Amino acid sequence: MKNETTKKNLKASKLAGKTVEVTKTGEVKTKARKEKQESREKEAKTLGALEAQVYNQEGKKVEMVKLPESIFALPWKADLVHQVVVSLMTNKRTNLAHTKDRSEVSGGGKKPWQQKGLGRARHGSTRSPIWVHGGVAHGPRNEKNFDRKVNKKMKAKALFTILSKKFRDGEVFLLDSLKAAAPKAKEALSILKNLSKIKGGEQILNKKENSVYIAVMKRDVNLDRSFRNFGNLKIDESRNLNPLDVLNYKYLIIDNPKEIFKFLEAKMK
Repeated sequence: MKNETTKKNLKASKLAGKTVEVTKTGEVKTKARKEKQESREKEAKTLGALEAQVYNQEGKKVEMVKLPESIFALPWKADLVHQVVVSLMTNKRTNLAHTKDRSEVSGGGKKPWQQKGLGRARHGSTRSPIWVHGGVAHGPRNEKNFDRKVNKKMKAKALFTILSKKFRDGEVFLLDSLKAAAPKAKEALSILKNLSKIKGGEQILNKKENSVYIAVMKRDVNLDRSFRNFGNLKIDESRNLNPLDVLNYKYLIIDNPKEIFKFLEAKMK
């Protein structure tokens, strides 16, 4: 009887120790979750009051503008960005490799020799895949479709996460108005030199490839002709903003930011 009672007591003590351990691990997990939530709330508070400096073409400060939180205060989501970017790249893919199968290769209509009696292997066409100059079996075809569907809101969310990351890295510049009196590359070069003097934009002129992406509200012939001689930048309308271009170029220059922000916010509605 004593042995049985001692065994029961030992089991009870072990179970009690396990329950204590479980409660401790549960407390640790809850503490970790609370800390994560608090850190996220702190990040949201710090990113909540977003303001950015607006410059003119001469690189001088004009005013401060409040940035929309839905565009510039999002946390980085690598999985979302990866999925959208890969799907956009596959949608741009063009099929070039193409092989002909045995039905597409010219010739081979006549049976090379009789079926029986010669002691040779039976064949019905000289354009079989096992023959030289025959068709290709299971080769690449240009009819293959690599397109992937990307939801509009998913694409917009990926774009906004990239914009938020670029803003935190100091790679987004706002201009009150971008204009060119005449289609001259000299004027465009002076604008780029002025912008390179801004803190954080020192590589605008030094970077040889994929330096600047300029987003404007409307196309201007003089601007297009002024900037087209520079191979390290791209100028396009804000409606064509996409995750691929924003990732490819280091800096993003936004012209007339208030109107462009309104246009971008409408994408999520």
